[in-house]
Amino acid sequence: MKIIKYLFFLLLIIVIGGAVYITITDGKYQAEESRVIDAPDELLFNTINEYKTWEKWGPWMDDSDDMIMEYASQTSGDGASYSWKSETQGDGSMKTVKAAPFTSIDQKITFITPMGESISNVYWKFEKLEGKKTKVTWGIKGEQSFMEKAFWMTQDSTLSQSIKPMYQKGLEKLDIFVNEKMKEHSVSVDGITEHRGGYYMYSATASPIADISQKMAQMLPAVMAYVRQNNLPQTGMPLTIYNEFNEEQGTAIYSTGIPVRDEVITPADSNIRCDFLPKQKVVKTTLKGDYANLKEAWEAGYKYINDNGLELSETSSAFEVYRVDPGLQPNPAEWITEIYIPIK
Repeated sequence: MKIIKYLFFLLLIIVIGGAVYITITDGKYQAEESRVIDAPDELLFNTINEYKTWEKWGPWMDDSDDMIMEYASQTSGDGASYSWKSETQGDGSMKTVKAAPFTSIDQKITFITPMGESISNVYWKFEKLEGKKTKVTWGIKGEQSFMEKAFWMTQDSTLSQSIKPMYQKGLEKLDIFVNEKMKEHSVSVDGITEHRGGYYMYSATASPIADISQKMAQMLPAVMAYVRQNNLPQTGMPLTIYNEFNEEQGTAIYSTGIPVRDEVITPADSNIRCDFLPKQKVVKTTLKGDYANLKEAWEAGYKYINDNGLELSETSSAFEVYRVDPGLQPNPAEWITEIYIPIK
């Protein structure tokens, strides 16, 4: 009997000692992962801010076939939320506490466990880098309960160590998801229409075809600045007129401009000029997507002209109008470019 009592008291001392050790152990934890993604900060912010996209790139989706997502009436911005149920992953919910465009998002996540509710703070940070790249940081922090600390003391890794690989995987999937979305595009030939024309302020140059995008990025801001500085009423979206386009030699002469209401006489030494685009019959083609797909759109327009026995105008140049451009929409898949090819 004495041995049994001794073993009982020894066990009691171990239990009490273990409980004291668990109690005084710091339960605070934090884990975060970062990844540089070749996408605009605004696009990444908008993707993460919308909970309905999470099932497309969330790292836990690969590990659960029975997860059921339930969305609240509001799924983006402050107060947005969603919840999930899963026998393999457990139940839980997420709520956006604060979304600060396009720099950070603060969320609160709740896990329903056999030990009760476990609540932690989730945070996102978006750092704009050069070349439209963004450093995305995904983190979580909180404090473990007594039972949670006891559980993780029996595991081979800490809670933070178990979270980091999942966040790393999630950021990799986010990178793939966003870049695939940016590649989506469509081309539609809208057929024969009439372009109303009008005055436009422009800057002209000649360059290799490969340098057109780079040159336009320098020219258009200069024209826009002139229009604004002189309080000229803008009547349309930016455009580029291709005065000459020689694919054999790989060169082009073109003008980048802004439509305005009235004719403007500029100083003789000014790089910014005013011209008039006549009302004319054209074949219109619309590209929705990245400018990398412009060649496909132009070819579709010319194919329509050939297939329908139409004749190109000998006096007017073809042009592009940037109906939705990067200044209005960060996602290249949402850019809208209208191509107008004058015909007789």
